[in-house]
Amino acid sequence: MNEQGMFTRVREEGLLAPRRRAVVLLSGGRDSTCLLDIAVRVAGASFVTAMHVNYGIRESAGADDRHCHDLCASLGVELEVRRPGPPSSGNVQAWAREVRYRAALELARGADVAAGHTKTDQVETILYRLASSPSRRALLGMRPREGSLVRPLLGFTREETAAYCVERGLDWREDETNASDAYARNRIRAGLVPVLRRVHPAAEDNVLAVAQILRDEAEVLDALVDEVLGGGGPASLAAVRALPAALRRLVIQRLADEAAGGFAPGAASRAEEIAALSDRGTALLDVGNGLRAVAEYGELRFERLDGGPVAPEPVRLSIPGTASFGGLEIRCELAEPAFEAGVLDRTALGSSELLVRSWRPGDRIAPLGLGGTKTLQDLFVERRVPRRERDRVAVVEVGGEIAWVAGLAMSERFKVTAATREAVRLLIAPGNGDQRGSRSPKHP
Repeated sequence: MNEQGMFTRVREEGLLAPRRRAVVLLSGGRDSTCLLDIAVRVAGASFVTAMHVNYGIRESAGADDRHCHDLCASLGVELEVRRPGPPSSGNVQAWAREVRYRAALELARGADVAAGHTKTDQVETILYRLASSPSRRALLGMRPREGSLVRPLLGFTREETAAYCVERGLDWREDETNASDAYARNRIRAGLVPVLRRVHPAAEDNVLAVAQILRDEAEVLDALVDEVLGGGGPASLAAVRALPAALRRLVIQRLADEAAGGFAPGAASRAEEIAALSDRGTALLDVGNGLRAVAEYGELRFERLDGGPVAPEPVRLSIPGTASFGGLEIRCELAEPAFEAGVLDRTALGSSELLVRSWRPGDRIAPLGLGGTKTLQDLFVERRVPRRERDRVAVVEVGGEIAWVAGLAMSERFKVTAATREAVRLLIAPGNGDQRGSRSPKHP
């Protein structure tokens, strides 16, 4: 596929869009260079920010840094460079990944974060996870969108991104560590993938086809879990025991994930032990990774050993835009005026940006139709929101005033009226692909 074909396909898929802000993760390699150029062509240079992390570990780090500056200057793109200092953990790659994505999300403030993962990376990721993780998640691979993270190049190979750069006259940097066999990913790339190609020329495409089938089936399985758990919260221990073994594992994994605020590895493997907990009084079982299963008077839940999930950091939400908050994706869309849940008057909001945060003692909202205000504490009690979940309920604020409490209440002052000409719709959904955040009640 030529460069114009790649550009057209990325634009049509919509992960990047005209005049929509995006932060592009820029290493200086072929994939991220290709992605940055396409992002500029699709969104416009003024809507794109590149972020480069100079870890200072490799000898070529300084040259990579200078290359990124030169590339961004030639494309008219703002560049942010982060220098985090020495690694804070023994797993350098995991540390670098955590630093990169945390910095990008802070910089994005509700914009999309674009990563240059390709079809080639997808194959290597699935093979690596298959070898190292006994879980169906290992075969699901990376999704084109996971919350605010987008991967516009996931349908193209590394060879195609290189060809794009050549056609566009773009130079890139080569990471010398890619040739080292010190890293498992490199051993898969240099050893396993070529062997699979010799077994069957279409081996990589077949791996990707299986992953897509499993992702489609995962949606069906997730719907079954939703049906079992209903509105969320603790599950009946007797009902969990009565489930088929496969569905029981999925339900237990979901409950553990929600307690952890992300993926809780290994929880499903303890499903039989958890289901066997006593339903008289309280029974506890530590399942690893800082989590404990709690069977209390016939109900099953999980809790963190450190006392519960930490309240998510506040994030900015553009109008329109998306933001990741505590494992959830909060989305603000322009909408036609309608007397519906989550639809607010755009003019009344005034600002071009909202703040998404956790509740604070003393917070008040003027719920629709109440004729006065109510504390969020009273709202939580009235709607039976468990204490351990309250810090992870998204509170949307504008100008110091609460406009929306996700799944619980809308403010009277920002409601749609007969005079409303422009409106926005606020939506909340699980973020990070297969990982589920805290569940909120249905929208008011």
